[in-house]
Amino acid sequence: MNILLRPCRALAPLIFIVLCLTGQLAAQTPTTNIPPPANPPAATPKTPAEPGVSGVENSVVKVFSTVRYPDLYRPWTKQAPSELTGSGVVIEGKRILTNAHVVLYASQVQIQASQAGDKISASVVAVAPGIDLAVLKLDDETFFDTHAPLARANTLPDVKDAVMAYGFPTGGTSLSITKGIVSRIEFVPYNFPTSGLRIQIDAAINPGNSGGPAIAGDKMIGLAFSTLNNTQNIGYIIPNEEIDFFLRDIARGPYQGKPAMFDELQTLENPALRAYLKLDKSVEGIVVHEPYESDPAYPLKEWDVITKVGDTSIDDQGMIKLGSNLRVRFQYRIQQIAQNGKVPLTLVRTGRELKVDLPVSPDRPMLIPDLKDAYPSYFVFGPLVFSKATAQLLGSFSANANLVVMLSAIRSPLAVRRSDKPAFPDEELVILSSPFFPHRLAKGYGPHVGHVLKTVNGTAVRNLRHLVGLLRDSADEFITLEFDNHGGEALVFPRKEMLAATDEILNDNGVRAQGSPDMLEVWNAKPAK
Repeated sequence: MNILLRPCRALAPLIFIVLCLTGQLAAQTPTTNIPPPANPPAATPKTPAEPGVSGVENSVVKVFSTVRYPDLYRPWTKQAPSELTGSGVVIEGKRILTNAHVVLYASQVQIQASQAGDKISASVVAVAPGIDLAVLKLDDETFFDTHAPLARANTLPDVKDAVMAYGFPTGGTSLSITKGIVSRIEFVPYNFPTSGLRIQIDAAINPGNSGGPAIAGDKMIGLAFSTLNNTQNIGYIIPNEEIDFFLRDIARGPYQGKPAMFDELQTLENPALRAYLKLDKSVEGIVVHEPYESDPAYPLKEWDVITKVGDTSIDDQGMIKLGSNLRVRFQYRIQQIAQNGKVPLTLVRTGRELKVDLPVSPDRPMLIPDLKDAYPSYFVFGPLVFSKATAQLLGSFSANANLVVMLSAIRSPLAVRRSDKPAFPDEELVILSSPFFPHRLAKGYGPHVGHVLKTVNGTAVRNLRHLVGLLRDSADEFITLEFDNHGGEALVFPRKEMLAATDEILNDNGVRAQGSPDMLEVWNAKPAK
């Protein structure tokens, strides 16, 4: 089966091929010094290598995952188990570093060293789908007695530096090593809402390479994670700076993510725009098109020109210089200098220079959120299955061009509000995620898969929990459902018959629970009469 690494909604410029598996999954400071970890690992005696295996090869492992992805159209169950393989590398702290997409939704993980005959069970102790990194711990830590952590470089490589990619890609079972050069270094979107540095290399990277180290000289410079679809010799690695940021984050507790700003910006290249803003020729920067917040207290306003992030100047394309031959998007500096949830900016507003502290956050609340590493919530009522709209579900719709056109034509919130923030706290789009279960109660009604519920008996539905509460507390003879789209039909059901039919429907269709645990908590909270 082919699985694409989901683009960062409409903001993503590229679609990457996820690299994992045996080839079944396919489709991506003003200086360059990386700050050292807050608590560097103590020096340890040199670890002896396995006989016949040397250097880097001894620190690279093959990762075997048994995964069960969510079944988006049958949220009461999971997809059938899939066997995936990827790569990983030994790091300090008796841990294995790999990609998140190699182990996401894994029920079983094992690793195997190069030229070893046995697999060792592992568990996922930290995962960050946004930056596509994960850390594994082994059940048998004596493995690390003969497999040393791989040294990581503390600076970015230069373009044209030679690089070698290690891993276990499709086409064989032994360790593969390919050679190329560093082609490009950029700050780009990963998985929404995360952005980060990314190194492009031309060494061959194929399905199964995901999680394997890229080496320059005798040190690791990053971790392979994707390639670009329908191209040749374009592979991507996550550089050490992003890896170290992730490792420092999880050392403090559960992964929090990287601070970012979510304002809409535009370049200052057009002469008419510059004249309209009455800017001096010496002013360079990026223009605020739409501030993230409309609150008057929010520090950014429309038409502000951001000229510096911290002490680093921003050019008219929104770029900053790193060293003498590298330019990246200015947002790169935010993750380095933000403190206590704020980043210092210098801007020009109506001809005056101002200094402000901009609130930044690792997450952007979305009306249609990402599942991350969770399974969808759901609730069954009679022949109906309700769930929440998620980015994954919407992505599955995108593969059906006719369905996308239909959603746009009926003005479904799935189409017209797909990039919105929630309009109020806890707002969700509640949808019918599945076809009706076969039952006479649904006789005569057309298909409603993907339709967004608007009201129940005239009450606007705020979220899935609210819906379950409305159904639980209703004493009306009928349940009337209206949907948030042009055209279509309302659904009317006899309430008592729906209640009576639910258990029968669950049994007939092999559904073990009427709802996910969070929804059953709401349903069962009704006081006994």
